[in-house]
Amino acid sequence: MTSMIYKNRITIDPKIMVGKPVVAGTRIPVDLVLGKLARNVDVDALLRDYPRLTREDIQAVLQYAHDILKGEEVYPTA
Repeated sequence: MTSMIYKNRITIDPKIMVGKPVVAGTRIPVDLVLGKLARNVDVDALLRDYPRLTREDIQAVLQYAHDILKGEEVYPTA
């Protein structure tokens, strides 16, 4: 999946969840999905708990997080 595809699936709108990135067409925040995946919640359970979420949405969340982090600049202080 390329970043162009996730841009259709991840939206940022100040009127929705105070501008937090969410899965498009939902109020499911990107950080909620990432947090559940980080806690090793099974993808099938995640899809059951959030029926509007799709596997493609989860992949878009991961790609979005990757793209945000790969652009992060780190400056050593020591």
